[in-house]
Amino acid sequence: MEEQLLGPREPHFWAGTASQAHLMAVGFALNLGKDNDNLCLHFNPRFNMHGDTNTIVCNSRDGGAWGAEQRESAFPFQPGSVVEVCISFDQADLTIKLPDGYSFKFPNRLSLEAINYLSANGDFKIKCVAFE
Repeated sequence: MEEQLLGPREPHFWAGTASQAHLMAVGFALNLGKDNDNLCLHFNPRFNMHGDTNTIVCNSRDGGAWGAEQRESAFPFQPGSVVEVCISFDQADLTIKLPDGYSFKFPNRLSLEAINYLSANGDFKIKCVAFE
């Protein structure tokens, strides 16, 4: 999936992607925010990438500058499997719910009130994006 501009989504209304990681997956990224230079969430599960193995790396990007990374050791992804990731947000935090029921928070460092931008890249095929 290439870059996609969305109509603004209000807090708590952005929900999930159901997708499939390739059999030889190295990693993938989902980016949400205002535009490519202003991301409230860079969600980057890494199977074996940049020295990380089975680790989720989250970050933000403000005016093109990356913030501090947050790493999560919970890793419910398997190459070739179909997964669902649900993301909700408010001005303080984004809540990411993973397929195994584990959830964690990532700070909304940009204090965005709406998500206008979504992009995905890497070893991941998006089958569905739903808004609630």
